[in-house]
Amino acid sequence: MKDVASIPQRTWTVGTAPGIFPPISHGIALFRRPLAFLNSLPARGDLVEIRLGPQHAWMVCHPELVHQVLTDTRTFDKGGPQYDRLRSVMGDGVVTCRHGEHRRRRSLLQPSFRPSRAAASTGLMAEEARAACRDWRPGRKVDIAGAMVTLSTQVASRLLFSDSLDAAKVAELRDCLTVVARGLFVRTVVPVDALFRVPTPGNRRYLRAVDGLHAIIDSAVAERRRGVARDDLLGVLLEAARGDGGAAAISEQEIHDQLITILLTGVDPTALCLTSAFSLLAQHPDVERRLHAEVDTVLDGRLPGPDDVPRLVHTGRVITETLRHSPPGWLFTRITTQETELAGHRLPRGTTVLYSPYLLHHDPASFPDPDLFLPDRWLPERAAAVPAGAWLPFAAGRRTCLGNAVARQEAVVALATIAGRWRLRHPAGPVAPPRPAATLGHRALTMICEPRSHGGGDNGVTNT
Repeated sequence: MKDVASIPQRTWTVGTAPGIFPPISHGIALFRRPLAFLNSLPARGDLVEIRLGPQHAWMVCHPELVHQVLTDTRTFDKGGPQYDRLRSVMGDGVVTCRHGEHRRRRSLLQPSFRPSRAAASTGLMAEEARAACRDWRPGRKVDIAGAMVTLSTQVASRLLFSDSLDAAKVAELRDCLTVVARGLFVRTVVPVDALFRVPTPGNRRYLRAVDGLHAIIDSAVAERRRGVARDDLLGVLLEAARGDGGAAAISEQEIHDQLITILLTGVDPTALCLTSAFSLLAQHPDVERRLHAEVDTVLDGRLPGPDDVPRLVHTGRVITETLRHSPPGWLFTRITTQETELAGHRLPRGTTVLYSPYLLHHDPASFPDPDLFLPDRWLPERAAAVPAGAWLPFAAGRRTCLGNAVARQEAVVALATIAGRWRLRHPAGPVAPPRPAATLGHRALTMICEPRSHGGGDNGVTNT
């Protein structure tokens, strides 16, 4: 057995991001050209100091160091500019709560997000995906980004509230979520509160959207209390508020915070993943042909059921590679709860630490040709070579995304359902890259739909 003392210790590098006047230039670069700014940082070190307005922060650029941060949740807690902003909208839900509260809050919600529950929701997801493309017509230009947000909002509202939200409320919810997702990013990279108290049109629009979200949640809770109990997430939370089963009752505020948290973190990322997947497939015809062949073979025009999803192997790899290539969650912050050491560098208590799944996913040391869209890099024999901690679309450790199984199931089901009926094409001209905001993806993407022969007869055209 090799002597532990003989194993060479890694030597970490620590640097500083360049900039003429860092308190301003770093925030501007992160806002105007964030992906290029991120990709420039590994050349400066494994741990790189940047400035977010008046705040000093540290970007973690190596997967081993990111793994250390994410698995030591007691030392590197949810915090920093990002979570300060998120708490102003979400309150103290499972995503934003501190380490000490996380285990209780997660254990309450966990049963609703088990893989078995995700599988049981396959039919619901497929129905909504079919409805999302039912009114498409051959040759028509479709706002795919908007359609995927509508689809994801419908699925989330049914999983959380059953049928408590009518079509008008779902549309209002979708619009509010879109505005909030856009507004959170600038409030994170420029953490100067005074700028956002100025009554500009953008600030007023953001505040109206936040108020709208809270009003929709409050209305749904009030309606359910007057109506029939349902086996959905709202039902779970209302039961917990009664303190049934001997557990301490949760507060009304916690019900509200948990619901708005799941909505904000569940709708936008899934919609962006699906939009990016369709965009990438249109740019890679060989990958698209294999996807269509698999969907036609496995489903033969019918809607997918829970037993079909494990058989949609290539479809699943397309989603996995989309999450690598264009991860909706692309930048996150943590805050140190005590003095600690990272990469051999001392970090005082209260230090903001950042990590970026996009940066890790585009590291050529982990993913050769990182800018290429290659679903086959997730073939079992090749996926085994991916370094631990290099692929992090759902975080890691105790605070791994609670809804990752549901989100992945929804993405695979929706992609297979729509791709079985329609082929999507980009209009002539250059394809705009995904845009970073609070999440990364296409906020507006128009594509042309063409019917496919295995559409199951419900895509509005005659199949031949």
